[in-house]
Amino acid sequence: MRLYEAAKVLRSKNSGPFELTLDVLFEDADLYRRVKTLGLIDRKTISELYQIPEDRITQLVYFDPALGIKITLARKVSSGTFPDRDVYGAQQHAPLMALELPL
Repeated sequence: MRLYEAAKVLRSKNSGPFELTLDVLFEDADLYRRVKTLGLIDRKTISELYQIPEDRITQLVYFDPALGIKITLARKVSSGTFPDRDVYGAQQHAPLMALELPL
């Protein structure tokens, strides 16, 4: 099962000009718990998906009340600068979509 099939919401957005936040929200509590318990979304996985060093991942939090995962990344370039290709950070969740979850 791919993450886009398992999660109800997959989104990204700026969390200030220098950080990007990825949100993964599940509707199914059992599925969320399995992903969390198995550690299927961790710093190593995000580092590989986004081809960034793990130290650029400033937060990776499983938030049980929302059945969600919040991941914050330091942006390579600040939002709105010349080399920035997604000023709102709204298209940066795409690498997560194809993540294969061995459930």
